[in-house]
Amino acid sequence: MPSRLFSFMNPLAVEIWLSMLGAYVMVSLTIWIVARFSPYEWVEPTPCPSCKCPLQGGHVSALDPDSDDIPLPRTVNEFTLANSFWFTVGTLMQQGSDLNPKATSTRIVGGIWWFFTLIIISSYTANLAAFLTVERMITPIENAADLAEQTQISYGTLEGGSTMTFFRDSKIGIYKKMWEFMETKSPSVFVKSYEDGVKRVLEGDYAFLMESTMLDYAVQRDCNLTQIGGLLDSKGYGIATPKGSPWRDKISLAILELQEKGVIQILYDKWWKNTGDVCNRDEKSKENKANALGVENIGEN
Repeated sequence: MPSRLFSFMNPLAVEIWLSMLGAYVMVSLTIWIVARFSPYEWVEPTPCPSCKCPLQGGHVSALDPDSDDIPLPRTVNEFTLANSFWFTVGTLMQQGSDLNPKATSTRIVGGIWWFFTLIIISSYTANLAAFLTVERMITPIENAADLAEQTQISYGTLEGGSTMTFFRDSKIGIYKKMWEFMETKSPSVFVKSYEDGVKRVLEGDYAFLMESTMLDYAVQRDCNLTQIGGLLDSKGYGIATPKGSPWRDKISLAILELQEKGVIQILYDKWWKNTGDVCNRDEKSKENKANALGVENIGEN
């Protein structure tokens, strides 16, 4: 499955990304404004020990040298507008910076931002892992329509079987298209037995269409096999009796009684699932998918 350029943004919903952008700008401006008004952020610059170089960066505050007032020490504020944005993005990326808030007010704003980034990064990382896991589990073919619209993966069925007859006689457009593909495909996509079909599937680039009962039996015993999509048609099994046979109604009533008592389901579980060489499959997990975290996941209880 081809990956998209911005698939890394999938773990968070669009409103979360926009909220983060707004919070980033607002917090950066808040730190800059608070630092400008706090006297504790105005400090004397560290002198250069090896050279007499002019101070670069920061806001400088000093009295006019021509003034008659008593001169005050030269002070500098590290939280310029650019540095404030750099400090905020540095903490968001968990890289830090050389800027350290000194005033209580700027430390409170910075602490709130750090806690916010902790929650966002932890949520993003956890949901990203879920997305990557789901992407590996997603198959390019989910139903018969997907199978019919591609030619990379061949598909066929048991030669002379009921499934072959179903596709040959079907009047539904999608199934007619699939039959035309199977009929004209070379080499032949039809197999002589179910074992040959399963073997061909395991060799790759082949999908085997078979009756659901046999399909369920096969995937329960080989963890490299999986069932894709739902049933193409609904059919049932029956016991044949001569026309007018007195056993017909007795057998039917006996089957209904066994079904009502759960005996048929017990036998199915015994021979299909409880044989020791069965793959543990959670049917519900096939329908699960990772969802982007929204405001209700992060901003609400």
